[in-house]
Amino acid sequence: MPIKPEEKAEIEAARDHAATTRRATVPALEEILFQPLSVLDHGFVRVIDYMGDDSAVVQAARVSYGKGTKRVSEDRGLIQYLIRHRHTTPFEMCEIKYHVKLPIFVARQWIRHRTANVNEYSARYSILDNEFYIPSPEHLAVQSTSNRQGRGDSLPPDEAARVLDLLREDANRSYRDYAYMLNEDESGKTVDENRSGLARELARMNLSLNFYTQWYWKTDLHNLLNFLSLRADAHAQYEIRVYADAMIGTLERWVPLCAEAFRQYRVGGAQLSANALNVVKKMLAGEAIDQPASGMSKREWGELMQVLGRQI
Repeated sequence: MPIKPEEKAEIEAARDHAATTRRATVPALEEILFQPLSVLDHGFVRVIDYMGDDSAVVQAARVSYGKGTKRVSEDRGLIQYLIRHRHTTPFEMCEIKYHVKLPIFVARQWIRHRTANVNEYSARYSILDNEFYIPSPEHLAVQSTSNRQGRGDSLPPDEAARVLDLLREDANRSYRDYAYMLNEDESGKTVDENRSGLARELARMNLSLNFYTQWYWKTDLHNLLNFLSLRADAHAQYEIRVYADAMIGTLERWVPLCAEAFRQYRVGGAQLSANALNVVKKMLAGEAIDQPASGMSKREWGELMQVLGRQI
């Protein structure tokens, strides 16, 4: 992931600046503050700012003056209780702000989470960089036959090579035409004095969805956990899942007790319907039960058997 010299200087200046505060700070997160964490070929995630820590969640739950309890085990137990019983308000007391660089098609998925404050790079005002996402060959796959919004087996090598060629050709051509229509260089200076340039807000419509955009994305801890539970899931699209994975790394630095509970109850746990719970109870009692007798659809039955590690 290339960082422009002026961007690198800006990051170093931000990291060199230190401020004194009476607010709670988290040394592990401070270590990576402002640093870009590489994602995909040109993307990144970086933490810009944050408010609160594990103790803020505990403090809000107890509505106390203190920073949680004197024993970490007590804070851990309370946080696990809150997540286990879906008491969400205490987690809304913590906030975090990210700067994210991502392909436009990933951004269009991401923006479906309407619980954050977002400000995106404006191609009406500025000129987009010539950076576009090209998948690795192993991530090129056919349409899944069992999941309408997922991937199946990888493409054969010769077909994958052809697809990659097409993606590069299309992206290079569309940016070349975009630059021609603008008739401007990156500084905004006219390239050809003998012709007019198209307005930036119109020229951008030619670009494909694999071009990169950027935004600032601020959310509270409760909604961040909801985002991560969906986008870090194994069934999520790879290109957004890798961003979620990078953000989980920042979560573990920021609020390690909350991250631990999140992994225990949200990522590693499972929610059962009333019918599914009834099936489990009957199995524990030694009763033989099959899908038709369970009151569950074939799909839900299959999902339950997968959770329980049983062959269908």
